[in-house]
Amino acid sequence: MTAVGINGLGRIGRLLARRMYERDDARHALELVMCNEVADVETVVHLLKYDSTHGRFSYPVAFDKVGLQIADRPTRLSHETEPSNVLWGDRGVDIVIDCTGTEFTRASASAHLGNGVSRVLLSQPASIDVDSTIIWGLNHSLLTPDMSVISAGSCTSNALMPVLSVIDRAFGINAGIVTTIHSAMNDQPVIDAYHHTDLRKTRAAFNSVIPVETGLAQGVERFFPHLSGKISARALRVPTLNVSSLDVVLSVDKSTSAHEVNAVISESSDDFDGVLAVNTEPLASCDFLGAEASSIVDTTQTQVSNDRLIKLMIWFDNEWAFVNRMVDIVLRLSDFVAEESSS
Repeated sequence: MTAVGINGLGRIGRLLARRMYERDDARHALELVMCNEVADVETVVHLLKYDSTHGRFSYPVAFDKVGLQIADRPTRLSHETEPSNVLWGDRGVDIVIDCTGTEFTRASASAHLGNGVSRVLLSQPASIDVDSTIIWGLNHSLLTPDMSVISAGSCTSNALMPVLSVIDRAFGINAGIVTTIHSAMNDQPVIDAYHHTDLRKTRAAFNSVIPVETGLAQGVERFFPHLSGKISARALRVPTLNVSSLDVVLSVDKSTSAHEVNAVISESSDDFDGVLAVNTEPLASCDFLGAEASSIVDTTQTQVSNDRLIKLMIWFDNEWAFVNRMVDIVLRLSDFVAEESSS
């Protein structure tokens, strides 16, 4: 088994730990041997066991003098604030998954490397100097054994890029506007507070729909250079705990219809091995809680205006789907570790 460490047990880190135990393929290939989190162990255990959004963890969690016991497997817990101070090597960690949301450059991520750690996966968009940003299902074939610092992108880029790929290939994209309608996040206060330099983020998360900044358009350019300057994006935070959507408007080269667009997406979903899915029922956001697909196109909402202006709605569980993609990437990295160990 490949020894894995998680830096940061926030929303993504805790759910990632869950998936490493609950997914059969991960449980038999990955061993979570160490976590680093500044919070005290009692709080870490409590929030691993109980989750307001996703319910109770299906495996038992406890703690002792050295760390956690998850499903009767020991996991060392440290409380370092600096990545370079975390002693991953003492536990034989091969891969570190940084879920702090603060490390995004090659230099900062590289603080985890060494002493046996050969690879770092970042849970957020990274600077261009990392080895690769992987959107599983779109470009995961680019992963190679020589890569040491990898980003999993973001939940929104994982939701958008597969759909853009399909539409561009079938109809040719001229331009587009994407609006992310995202559930509230922990950089927003429960009540108005001095919480952020962005004044909109000083406002209570569950009283308003709040515009926020997004770098999604820059992410599009990274994966589709020919669309540089052609896709713009904005984002809204809405007062829900989880499950988000993308409102996507695309001007295309080829005349089409809503029926044809839905047919193309439905047929293409088979090529993405569960990453891209379609919905044909009259559902609301809560119905997609726990959905593992990165991108779920709601075919009931597809519209085409004047033959060449396509409007799509994409649903995604911004927490659960994303951690599943991270597990997919770590499993591939673990294959590299196993190959190196056997050579």
